[in-house]
Amino acid sequence: MSAMRLKGRIALVTGASRGIGAAAALAFAREGAHCILVARTVGGLEAVDDRIKEMGGDGATLVPLDVTDGPGIDRLGAALYERFGRLDVLLGNAGLLGTLSPIGHIDPAIFERVMAVNVTANWRLIRSLDPLLRRSDAGRAIFVTSGISRVVVPYWSAYAASKAALDMMVATYAAECAHTTVRVNLYNPGPTRTGMRKEAFPGENPETLPPPEAHGESLVQLALPSCTMTGEWVAGDAAVQG
Repeated sequence: MSAMRLKGRIALVTGASRGIGAAAALAFAREGAHCILVARTVGGLEAVDDRIKEMGGDGATLVPLDVTDGPGIDRLGAALYERFGRLDVLLGNAGLLGTLSPIGHIDPAIFERVMAVNVTANWRLIRSLDPLLRRSDAGRAIFVTSGISRVVVPYWSAYAASKAALDMMVATYAAECAHTTVRVNLYNPGPTRTGMRKEAFPGENPETLPPPEAHGESLVQLALPSCTMTGEWVAGDAAVQG
């Protein structure tokens, strides 16, 4: 039986229709949070909402939105203020691998899309939702990163550069929140059985990897009002650098 450690909390999750985002949303909802689910695919959002209801939850707020739609994120922030007046948890999970290729061979549109999803979208989320997190008694912001941001691997330039940029941006945001009740951290899940992992390693047996649900408890811990860590790069149980 869940201890309902997030009862009454408002949690927003991007990339919530599948993978780690969906698993996090279910973990948050199981602990009593009301989840705001953001993703492009309506069907995927509805499937997660159905699972939340099957657990006995009241359902989620579904937001079909491409995270690269900056004005859309601004409208979302305004709508959340009108409805809730605050935000307790932000999980910036949506991510894009792009293509694994020599730097000079990457299509400019793909490179720009990777940066837009992995970096700029998270900046827009911070810009629009920071005021709401500060209105919470214990705002918690978590951003999903990757071990590739800390090692050099040929052909991974776009994704690795985007995650390195995310790491620095989030660390700076954490420093700016040092004297507030907002706590900001990065979470590196490590190899996990997700669609992105399959895209990057098509020959790998997915059954050898932990499922997205393996990260539920770690993400709940970072979302708790009692979490005191901030500005940390947190490695999940499955995280292996290199």
